Amino acid sequence: MREMLTGGPLDVLTGDYLAELTMLILARDRLKDPSLGYAKTFLRQLEECLGLALERGVRIVVNAGGLNPARLADAVRELAKSQGLDPAVGHVEGDDLLPRCKELGLPGGLLAANAYLGAFGIAECLRGGADVVVTGRVTDAALVVGPAIAHFGWGAGDLDALAGAVVAGHVLECGAQATGGNYAFFREHDVTRPGFPLAELHADGSSVVTKHPGTGGAVTVGTVTAQLLYETGGPHYLGPDVTARLDTVRLTEDGPDRVRIDGVRGEAPPATLKAGLNRLGGHRNEVVFVLTGLDIEAKAALVRRQFEDGLAADRRPAELRWTLARTDHADAATEEAASALLRLTARDGDPARVGRELGRVAVEMGLAGYPGFHLTAPPGPGAPYGVFEAAYIAAGEVEHTAVLPDGRRVAVPPAPVTATTGEQPEQDEPEAETGAVDPGPTRRAPLGLVAGARSGDKGGDANLGVWARDEPGWRWLSRTLTTELLRELLPETAELPITRHLLPNLRALNFTITGLLGEGVAAQHRFDPQAKALGEWLRSRRLDIPEALL
Repeated sequence: MREMLTGGPLDVLTGDYLAELTMLILARDRLKDPSLGYAKTFLRQLEECLGLALERGVRIVVNAGGLNPARLADAVRELAKSQGLDPAVGHVEGDDLLPRCKELGLPGGLLAANAYLGAFGIAECLRGGADVVVTGRVTDAALVVGPAIAHFGWGAGDLDALAGAVVAGHVLECGAQATGGNYAFFREHDVTRPGFPLAELHADGSSVVTKHPGTGGAVTVGTVTAQLLYETGGPHYLGPDVTARLDTVRLTEDGPDRVRIDGVRGEAPPATLKAGLNRLGGHRNEVVFVLTGLDIEAKAALVRRQFEDGLAADRRPAELRWTLARTDHADAATEEAASALLRLTARDGDPARVGRELGRVAVEMGLAGYPGFHLTAPPGPGAPYGVFEAAYIAAGEVEHTAVLPDGRRVAVPPAPVTATTGEQPEQDEPEAETGAVDPGPTRRAPLGLVAGARSGDKGGDANLGVWARDEPGWRWLSRTLTTELLRELLPETAELPITRHLLPNLRALNFTITGLLGEGVAAQHRFDPQAKALGEWLRSRRLDIPEALL
C-alpha cells in the first residue's frame, strides 16, 4: 500500500482481499467472534498508510469488509480517530444472504452465503464524499468500475464503457500477475520484485495498464493477456452490471510498460447474481510416506496393503485416496533425490476416523513395513475442510445498499435491462478454423516453447488459458489444441467435461475443465487444489510442433 501511494500519481487505490477460500476462513472467524469476519490485514496496512492517503488525496476502495463490512467501517473510523484523522468512510452491504437462506431457497447448514454485487454501490459512496469505501462480497472488477462510474458519471446504459472498466478491473485484481508475476515467460524480465499494476481509465471505457516508474517486473501485451485469461471462461464475461465481451478486447503496446486496452463491447448483464456458498464438508487428514531407492512401486503397494488391512472396519474413513509422486532419481547423489512420496488423503464426516485412527495405523507399521520406512511428519489430528459452490439469485431479490459517510442508506437497484436468456451456459466452440494447412517439418518439443498458459480455479472447475505469441503460432494452436488433444496431454482430465473457447483477438484458447477440483479449493481434492500450475504442466508436455514456429 505504501509503495503504491508513494511511487507516483494515483487517484484511487483498490485492494481485493476476498478469494473463495478467504470467505470460508472469515466465516470461521465470525463463528468464534461475531464482531469479526473482515480482513484484519487491511487495518494493519491502513494503520501505516491512512494519513498518507488523505494527505495525497487518494481515495481507497477495498472489499476487505468480507462478511462484516459495517464493523470494518467502524474499525477504520476508530483507527483514524486514534491517529487524529477524520476520513469520510462509507460501506456497501446487502451481499450477505445467510439470514435469508430459507426465503431464497438456499440450502441449510451454510457458513456463508454471499451474492457478488456490482459497482454502483461503491460509486454511490464515492459520490457521497467517501475517502474510504469498504465492501463485502462484490465482483473483483467492481473495485475499479465503481470509481470509474463516480468519476465519469456513467449510467447503467453505458454498457461499452462499463465493459471496458470491467476488463481493466480484471487485469488489476490479482496485483503483480499483470506485471510479470506468475508469468509463463518469466525469464524475459526481472521479476525478483515486480511492482503492482495501475490503470489509466478514460471516459469511453478504454484504459492503459502500466506501473509506477522504477518498479520491477514488466507490463507487456503478454502479461496482460495472461491475466485476462485467468479464471475467465468464454467470450461472455458475466457480471452484475454488464456482460463484457472478451472477444472484442484489443491490446496494443503504448510505450515501455504501457498496454492500451480498447474496443471492448458490453452487453446487458444476466438477470441473476452469482452467490458463493460455503459450508463445512467434513474432516480430512493426510499421511505422506517417504519411499527411497529401489522397488518404489512395490514399496507403495506394500504400504497400501498394510495400511488398509490395519484399519478397523468400523473406523474406516469414507474416502481414502493414494497418490504416488515419483520424485526419485536413479543413482542419486542425495537421499532426498533418491526418494518418492506416497500421499494418503482421508476424508470423513467423523473427525475421529481421520485423526487418531490414521496415526495409530501409520505408527504401528513403522517397524514392520517397507525398508527405510519414515514419514514427512507425524500424523496430526485432522482438520475440517470446506466446500464451495455457486448459486444464482434473481438480482431484484438482493438488497444492495450503499451506506454513505453521513449515515444515509441508499438502495442500489438492479440493472434495468438484463439479458433475456438469464444465466448464459458455456458452449463449446469449433475445434479448429476451417481449411487444412501443411505445417511443414515438425519436431517433438514442449508446447511451452511456443505458447504461454495461465490457470486457476472457479469453485470445483479449473480454468486453463493458452495463448500464442504471434499469428503463425495462433493459426497452428487454434487448429491443433483440441479438447481431445488436451485430454491426451493431461490424462487427469480424460474423463471430465471440457469446454473450449476461442478468443482470436488475444490469440488465445480458454478451457473450462469441469469437476477437476472436486468441491473447490477448501476441499483439497487434488495435489494442486487451485489448479495454479495446471498451465505449466500443459506447457511441459511434448507434441509435434512445426519447426518454423520453433
